[in-house]
Amino acid sequence: MRAAVVRSFDHAPRYEEFPAPGPAEGRLPVEMVAAGLHPRVRSGASGTHYTSDGRLPLVPGVDGVGRLPDGHLVYFVADDEAPGTMAEQALVDPRRSVPLPDGADPVTIAAAVNPAMSSWVALRRRITFRAGQSVLVLGATGNAGRAAVQIARHLGAARIVAAGRDPRRLDLLPGLGATDVVSLAGDPDQDFARLGEAAADVDVVIDYTWGAPTERAVPAVLTRRADRSAPLAWIQIGSLAGPEITLPSAWLRAADLRFMGSGQGSVTARGIVAELPSLMAEITRGTVTADAVPVPLSQVEEAWTAPVEPGRRIVLTMAAG
Repeated sequence: MRAAVVRSFDHAPRYEEFPAPGPAEGRLPVEMVAAGLHPRVRSGASGTHYTSDGRLPLVPGVDGVGRLPDGHLVYFVADDEAPGTMAEQALVDPRRSVPLPDGADPVTIAAAVNPAMSSWVALRRRITFRAGQSVLVLGATGNAGRAAVQIARHLGAARIVAAGRDPRRLDLLPGLGATDVVSLAGDPDQDFARLGEAAADVDVVIDYTWGAPTERAVPAVLTRRADRSAPLAWIQIGSLAGPEITLPSAWLRAADLRFMGSGQGSVTARGIVAELPSLMAEITRGTVTADAVPVPLSQVEEAWTAPVEPGRRIVLTMAAG
């Protein structure tokens, strides 16, 4: 089969011949239709994701839409040990797949589910989120952060504070449900003072940044909180600004601050898959939007480094569509 193939962690995948996956017990063959080029896919292809085992060559891709032998389309999350989804063929574990809703566009599903899944699962599986609560999305200008704003609105958030660095993307967020936007692109002292004022009394933080922004955001928010004993769930999802923070122990005593993560391991695969039908239904309805850019699989090397406009996501497409 033809596939995107990574032979060096320092180079973009190339379109090459690669052995097709052989039969496997409990797995079904699919002809791939579409696979999204997500940040998670990029980190896996560079060997930097926390699940990477360093083995090469590899086919990237963690999810996608495929056509089963009976002709039905399914969205699925690939097994960790299986070849990736950026190929003409793949294997599906039926326990990690769901049929596409009627009227769903495969390319849109491939673009939207992965970024939207992070906050959807976090707010529905990691905590008990209630309508009327308030949310801070830290790192709201990426595709996942943009989806988090829409999902928080859909789940009934009373206030949604969106913070990020890209001014063009920040400008789009009030139209998607953000009640407050805070730019983090200027003087850090001033920016995080504004963030603390806007997000002082939120109930939940969806954190895609970690690193220095989180180190500054924690005291900025907590020092302005009217009631520090009110629970604050800080859900760590991404680490765009760095994998580590320095957290003075005093902050854990001075407020009811509850750090947790949401991702592979903190939520079971079964739990994640159980959330997919309802999420895909909302994507199909347009509650969660994605501006997909379809690119043929044969152009993967060029697509890997191509600039992408704010809010858009590259989706590699295959002939099976």
